[in-house]
Amino acid sequence: MVDAPKAPASAVVELLGRDGRATLVQRVTRWPVRIGRSPACDIVLDDGHLAAEHAELRLAPGGGVLLKLLESRNGGHVGRQRLVSGDEAPLPGGGAFQLAGCSLRLRTTDDRLAPEHLLIVDKTRHWALVPLLLVAMLFFQWVDRWSAVDPDARWVDYASPLLAPLAFVLAWAGLWSLASQLFQHRFPFTTHLRRVLVVVVALQVLEWTLPAIAYAFSWPRLMALESLATPVAAAVLVAWHSRLVWPGARRTLNGGIVALLLLGLGLQVGSRQEQQYVFGPPYLASLPPPALRLVAPKPPEALIESLKPLKAELAKQARKDNEGFEEEQGGE
Repeated sequence: MVDAPKAPASAVVELLGRDGRATLVQRVTRWPVRIGRSPACDIVLDDGHLAAEHAELRLAPGGGVLLKLLESRNGGHVGRQRLVSGDEAPLPGGGAFQLAGCSLRLRTTDDRLAPEHLLIVDKTRHWALVPLLLVAMLFFQWVDRWSAVDPDARWVDYASPLLAPLAFVLAWAGLWSLASQLFQHRFPFTTHLRRVLVVVVALQVLEWTLPAIAYAFSWPRLMALESLATPVAAAVLVAWHSRLVWPGARRTLNGGIVALLLLGLGLQVGSRQEQQYVFGPPYLASLPPPALRLVAPKPPEALIESLKPLKAELAKQARKDNEGFEEEQGGE
Protein backbone atom coordinates (compact mmCIF):
# COMPACT_ATOMS: atom_id res chain seq x y z
CA MET A 1 0.00 0.00 0.00
CA VAL A 2 1.45 3.37 -1.07
CA ASP A 3 1.32 6.03 1.60
CA ALA A 4 -0.44 9.25 0.66
CA PRO A 5 1.83 12.28 0.28
CA LYS A 6 2.25 14.11 3.55
CA ALA A 7 0.90 17.67 3.44
CA PRO A 8 2.80 20.47 5.22
CA ALA A 9 1.30 21.66 8.48
CA SER A 10 0.50 25.07 6.99
CA ALA A 11 1.02 26.80 3.67
CA VAL A 12 0.19 30.05 1.95
CA VAL A 13 0.22 31.23 -1.66
CA GLU A 14 1.50 34.79 -2.16
CA LEU A 15 0.94 37.12 -5.08
CA LEU A 16 4.14 39.12 -5.60
CA GLY A 17 4.46 42.68 -6.83
CA ARG A 18 7.19 44.09 -9.03
CA ASP A 19 9.38 44.79 -6.01
CA GLY A 20 9.16 41.18 -4.84
CA ARG A 21 6.87 41.98 -1.92
CA ALA A 22 3.70 40.01 -1.28
CA THR A 23 0.64 42.04 -2.26
CA LEU A 24 -1.83 39.24 -1.51
CA VAL A 25 -1.54 36.24 0.81
CA GLN A 26 -4.08 33.39 0.83
CA ARG A 27 -3.91 30.42 3.15
CA VAL A 28 -4.01 26.90 1.76
CA THR A 29 -6.81 24.98 3.45
CA ARG A 30 -6.75 21.78 1.39
CA TRP A 31 -4.79 19.87 -1.27
CA PRO A 32 -4.75 19.96 -4.24
CA VAL A 33 -4.96 23.75 -4.59
CA ARG A 34 -6.82 25.19 -7.58
CA ILE A 35 -5.73 28.64 -8.79
CA GLY A 36 -7.72 30.82 -11.20
CA ARG A 37 -10.38 33.49 -11.54
CA SER A 38 -13.35 31.29 -10.73
CA PRO A 39 -14.92 31.62 -7.25
CA ALA A 40 -14.80 27.83 -7.11
CA CYS A 41 -10.96 27.94 -6.95
CA ASP A 42 -9.06 27.75 -3.67
CA ILE A 43 -6.85 30.72 -4.64
CA VAL A 44 -8.87 33.37 -6.51
CA LEU A 45 -6.93 35.99 -8.49
CA ASP A 46 -8.47 38.93 -10.31
CA ASP A 47 -6.40 38.91 -13.51
CA GLY A 48 -7.97 38.80 -16.96
CA HIS A 49 -4.98 36.86 -18.33
CA LEU A 50 -5.82 33.85 -16.14
CA ALA A 51 -8.27 31.11 -17.04
CA ALA A 52 -11.21 30.28 -14.79
CA GLU A 53 -9.21 27.33 -13.44
CA HIS A 54 -5.67 28.01 -14.57
CA ALA A 55 -3.41 25.69 -12.54
CA GLU A 56 -3.27 23.26 -9.68
CA LEU A 57 -0.74 22.64 -6.92
CA ARG A 58 -0.39 18.99 -5.93
CA LEU A 59 1.64 17.12 -3.35
CA ALA A 60 4.35 14.98 -4.98
CA PRO A 61 4.54 11.33 -3.85
CA GLY A 62 8.21 11.65 -3.01
CA GLY A 63 7.81 14.99 -1.25
CA GLY A 64 7.57 18.54 -2.49
CA VAL A 65 4.87 20.22 -4.54
CA LEU A 66 4.03 19.89 -8.23
CA LEU A 67 2.52 22.62 -10.41
CA LYS A 68 0.15 21.34 -13.08
CA LEU A 69 -1.20 23.64 -15.78
CA LEU A 70 -4.89 23.20 -16.55
CA GLU A 71 -6.68 24.31 -19.71
CA SER A 72 -5.43 27.84 -20.38
CA ARG A 73 -4.15 30.00 -23.22
CA ASN A 74 -1.32 31.85 -21.45
CA GLY A 75 0.27 28.97 -19.54
CA GLY A 76 2.98 29.65 -16.98
CA HIS A 77 6.63 29.26 -15.96
CA VAL A 78 8.63 27.47 -13.30
CA GLY A 79 12.00 29.13 -13.38
CA ARG A 80 12.94 29.30 -17.06
CA GLN A 81 10.79 26.30 -17.96
CA ARG A 82 7.76 27.19 -20.04
CA LEU A 83 4.58 25.25 -19.15
CA VAL A 84 1.46 24.87 -21.29
CA SER A 85 -1.84 23.12 -20.67
CA GLY A 86 -1.30 19.62 -19.26
CA ASP A 87 2.38 20.18 -18.31
CA GLU A 88 3.58 19.45 -14.80
CA ALA A 89 6.77 20.53 -13.00
CA PRO A 90 8.05 20.46 -9.41
CA LEU A 91 8.35 23.79 -7.64
CA PRO A 92 11.94 24.85 -6.91
CA GLY A 93 13.30 25.91 -3.56
CA GLY A 94 11.49 29.03 -2.46
CA GLY A 95 8.29 27.95 -4.23
CA ALA A 96 8.33 30.66 -6.94
CA PHE A 97 6.28 30.17 -10.10
CA GLN A 98 4.40 32.27 -12.63
CA LEU A 99 0.93 31.96 -14.13
CA ALA A 100 0.41 34.22 -17.16
CA GLY A 101 1.50 37.65 -15.86
CA CYS A 102 1.12 36.80 -12.16
CA SER A 103 4.22 36.10 -10.07
CA LEU A 104 3.36 33.72 -7.23
CA ARG A 105 5.13 31.94 -4.41
CA LEU A 106 4.19 28.98 -2.24
CA ARG A 107 5.46 29.14 1.32
CA THR A 108 5.06 26.30 3.80
CA THR A 109 6.09 25.67 7.37
CA ASP A 110 8.89 23.48 5.99
CA ASP A 111 10.55 26.49 4.31
CA ARG A 112 13.16 28.49 6.14
CA LEU A 113 12.06 32.04 6.85
CA ALA A 114 14.29 34.97 5.96
CA PRO A 115 15.68 36.84 8.97
CA GLU A 116 13.56 39.61 10.39
CA HIS A 117 14.36 43.02 8.91
CA LEU A 118 15.29 45.79 11.27
CA LEU A 119 12.63 48.49 11.33
CA ILE A 120 14.30 51.87 11.00
CA VAL A 121 12.31 54.42 12.93
CA ASP A 122 13.77 57.88 13.24
CA LYS A 123 13.81 59.38 16.67
CA THR A 124 11.33 62.16 17.17
CA ARG A 125 13.04 65.50 16.72
CA HIS A 126 12.03 68.78 18.26
CA TRP A 127 9.05 70.17 16.40
CA ALA A 128 10.77 73.54 15.83
CA LEU A 129 13.93 72.13 14.18
CA VAL A 130 12.63 72.12 10.60
CA PRO A 131 11.11 75.65 10.82
CA LEU A 132 14.34 76.97 12.35
CA LEU A 133 16.40 75.42 9.56
CA LEU A 134 14.06 76.93 6.97
CA VAL A 135 14.36 80.36 8.57
CA ALA A 136 18.16 80.03 8.71
CA MET A 137 18.36 79.07 5.03
CA LEU A 138 16.12 81.97 3.95
CA PHE A 139 18.07 84.37 6.16
CA PHE A 140 21.39 83.49 4.53
CA GLN A 141 19.81 83.80 1.09
CA TRP A 142 18.36 87.20 2.00
CA VAL A 143 21.70 88.50 3.29
CA ASP A 144 23.48 87.35 0.12
CA ARG A 145 20.91 89.12 -2.00
CA TRP A 146 20.92 92.23 0.19
CA SER A 147 24.69 92.58 -0.17
CA ALA A 148 24.47 92.30 -3.97
CA VAL A 149 21.65 94.71 -4.85
CA ASP A 150 21.20 98.46 -4.53
CA PRO A 151 19.91 99.83 -1.22
CA ASP A 152 16.72 101.07 -2.89
CA ALA A 153 15.93 97.69 -4.50
CA ARG A 154 12.31 96.59 -4.54
CA TRP A 155 11.05 93.59 -2.61
CA VAL A 156 10.45 91.80 -5.93
CA ASP A 157 14.22 91.69 -6.44
CA TYR A 158 14.42 89.38 -3.40
CA ALA A 159 11.69 87.00 -4.50
CA SER A 160 13.67 84.74 -6.82
CA PRO A 161 16.72 84.28 -4.55
CA LEU A 162 14.42 83.34 -1.66
CA LEU A 163 11.77 81.26 -3.41
CA ALA A 164 14.03 79.30 -5.80
CA PRO A 165 16.10 77.57 -3.04
CA LEU A 166 12.92 76.95 -1.03
CA ALA A 167 11.23 75.29 -4.00
CA PHE A 168 14.37 73.24 -4.66
CA VAL A 169 14.64 71.79 -1.15
CA LEU A 170 10.91 71.02 -1.03
CA ALA A 171 11.04 69.27 -4.40
CA TRP A 172 14.21 67.40 -3.40
CA ALA A 173 12.63 66.14 -0.18
CA GLY A 174 9.44 65.24 -2.05
CA LEU A 175 11.30 63.12 -4.62
CA TRP A 176 13.19 61.20 -1.95
CA SER A 177 9.94 60.71 -0.04
CA LEU A 178 8.36 59.23 -3.16
CA ALA A 179 11.32 56.85 -3.43
CA SER A 180 10.76 55.85 0.21
CA GLN A 181 7.09 55.28 -0.53
CA LEU A 182 8.01 53.07 -3.48
CA PHE A 183 10.59 50.91 -1.71
CA GLN A 184 9.67 51.19 1.99
CA HIS A 185 5.92 51.95 1.75
CA ARG A 186 6.14 55.09 3.87
CA PHE A 187 6.38 58.80 3.11
CA PRO A 188 8.88 60.42 5.55
CA PHE A 189 8.78 63.89 4.00
CA THR A 190 9.75 65.71 7.21
CA THR A 191 12.78 63.46 7.72
CA HIS A 192 14.06 63.99 4.19
CA LEU A 193 13.37 67.73 4.41
CA ARG A 194 15.27 67.98 7.68
CA ARG A 195 18.29 66.22 6.18
CA VAL A 196 18.54 68.41 3.11
CA LEU A 197 18.09 71.54 5.24
CA VAL A 198 20.89 70.49 7.59
CA VAL A 199 23.31 70.10 4.68
CA VAL A 200 22.21 73.30 2.91
CA VAL A 201 22.47 75.43 6.06
CA ALA A 202 25.86 73.86 6.90
CA LEU A 203 27.13 74.85 3.44
CA GLN A 204 25.82 78.38 3.91
CA VAL A 205 27.52 78.69 7.30
CA LEU A 206 30.76 77.38 5.80
CA GLU A 207 30.48 79.89 2.97
CA TRP A 208 30.39 82.70 5.54
CA THR A 209 32.90 81.45 8.09
CA LEU A 210 35.59 80.05 5.79
CA PRO A 211 36.66 83.42 4.26
CA ALA A 212 36.63 85.00 7.71
CA ILE A 213 38.96 82.33 9.14
CA ALA A 214 41.22 82.48 6.08
CA TYR A 215 41.44 86.26 6.44
CA ALA A 216 41.88 86.25 10.20
CA PHE A 217 44.86 83.88 10.14
CA SER A 218 46.18 84.75 6.64
CA TRP A 219 45.47 81.28 5.27
CA PRO A 220 44.25 81.89 1.69
CA ARG A 221 44.76 78.25 0.78
CA LEU A 222 42.08 77.36 3.30
CA MET A 223 39.63 78.48 0.61
CA ALA A 224 40.39 75.20 -1.16
CA LEU A 225 37.82 73.68 1.19
CA GLU A 226 35.14 75.84 -0.44
CA SER A 227 35.56 74.01 -3.75
CA LEU A 228 35.56 70.62 -2.01
CA ALA A 229 32.60 71.36 0.26
CA THR A 230 29.83 71.26 -2.34
CA PRO A 231 30.62 67.87 -3.98
CA VAL A 232 31.42 66.25 -0.62
CA ALA A 233 28.23 67.63 0.94
CA ALA A 234 26.18 66.42 -2.04
CA ALA A 235 27.64 62.92 -1.70
CA VAL A 236 26.95 62.86 2.05
CA LEU A 237 23.39 64.06 1.49
CA VAL A 238 22.63 61.40 -1.12
CA ALA A 239 24.08 58.69 1.12
CA TRP A 240 22.05 60.04 4.07
CA HIS A 241 18.82 59.91 2.06
CA SER A 242 19.65 56.44 0.73
CA ARG A 243 19.79 55.04 4.26
CA LEU A 244 16.04 55.59 4.50
CA VAL A 245 15.19 54.37 1.01
CA TRP A 246 17.47 51.32 0.64
CA PRO A 247 18.79 50.40 4.12
CA GLY A 248 19.78 46.90 3.00
CA ALA A 249 22.07 48.15 0.22
CA ARG A 250 23.98 50.69 2.30
CA ARG A 251 27.47 49.37 1.55
CA THR A 252 26.88 49.07 -2.18
CA LEU A 253 25.36 52.55 -2.41
CA ASN A 254 28.08 54.14 -0.31
CA GLY A 255 30.74 52.52 -2.49
CA GLY A 256 29.10 53.83 -5.65
CA ILE A 257 28.70 57.33 -4.19
CA VAL A 258 32.36 57.44 -3.10
CA ALA A 259 33.47 56.27 -6.56
CA LEU A 260 31.42 58.98 -8.28
CA LEU A 261 32.75 61.59 -5.83
CA LEU A 262 36.37 60.64 -6.52
CA LEU A 263 35.68 60.68 -10.26
CA GLY A 264 34.13 64.16 -10.03
CA LEU A 265 37.05 65.49 -7.96
CA GLY A 266 39.50 63.98 -10.44
CA LEU A 267 37.78 65.73 -13.33
CA GLN A 268 37.83 68.97 -11.35
CA VAL A 269 41.58 68.60 -10.79
CA GLY A 270 42.13 67.86 -14.47
CA SER A 271 40.24 70.96 -15.56
CA ARG A 272 42.39 73.18 -13.31
CA GLN A 273 45.87 71.91 -14.13
CA GLU A 274 46.90 75.27 -15.60
CA GLN A 275 45.89 77.19 -12.47
CA GLN A 276 48.26 77.94 -9.65
CA TYR A 277 46.01 76.21 -7.14
CA VAL A 278 44.01 73.12 -7.98
CA PHE A 279 41.17 73.94 -5.58
CA GLY A 280 40.08 77.35 -4.45
CA PRO A 281 41.24 80.87 -5.40
CA PRO A 282 44.86 81.95 -4.71
CA TYR A 283 43.59 85.07 -2.92
CA LEU A 284 40.47 86.43 -1.23
CA ALA A 285 38.27 88.33 -3.67
CA SER A 286 36.49 90.18 -0.82
CA LEU A 287 37.93 90.99 2.57
CA PRO A 288 36.04 90.77 5.87
CA PRO A 289 36.20 93.70 8.35
CA PRO A 290 39.72 94.51 9.62
CA ALA A 291 38.57 93.79 13.18
CA LEU A 292 38.62 90.08 12.36
CA ARG A 293 42.33 90.16 11.54
CA LEU A 294 44.22 88.15 14.18
CA VAL A 295 47.71 88.02 12.67
CA ALA A 296 50.10 90.85 11.86
CA PRO A 297 49.96 92.03 8.23
CA LYS A 298 52.93 91.21 6.02
CA PRO A 299 55.15 94.09 4.89
CA PRO A 300 55.11 95.19 1.24
CA GLU A 301 58.67 93.87 0.83
CA ALA A 302 57.40 90.33 1.42
CA LEU A 303 54.85 90.73 -1.37
CA ILE A 304 57.50 92.07 -3.75
CA GLU A 305 59.83 89.21 -2.88
CA SER A 306 57.10 86.63 -3.52
CA LEU A 307 56.48 88.13 -6.98
CA LYS A 308 60.07 87.72 -8.22
CA PRO A 309 59.53 84.18 -9.61
CA LEU A 310 56.45 85.48 -11.41
CA LYS A 311 58.50 88.30 -12.96
CA ALA A 312 60.97 85.84 -14.50
CA GLU A 313 58.15 83.68 -15.83
CA LEU A 314 56.39 86.67 -17.40
CA ALA A 315 59.63 87.82 -19.05
CA LYS A 316 60.15 84.36 -20.50
CA GLN A 317 56.62 84.32 -21.88
CA ALA A 318 57.07 87.82 -23.32
CA ARG A 319 60.21 86.70 -25.20
CA LYS A 320 58.27 83.82 -26.73
CA ASP A 321 55.51 86.18 -27.82
CA ASN A 322 58.01 88.60 -29.37
CA GLU A 323 59.78 85.83 -31.28
CA GLY A 324 56.45 84.63 -32.66
CA PHE A 325 55.50 88.16 -33.69
CA GLU A 326 58.85 88.69 -35.45
CA GLU A 327 58.44 85.44 -37.37
CA GLU A 328 54.99 86.52 -38.55
CA GLN A 329 56.39 89.91 -39.68
CA GLY A 330 59.28 88.24 -41.51
CA GLY A 331 56.92 85.89 -43.31
CA GLU A 332 54.91 88.81 -44.65
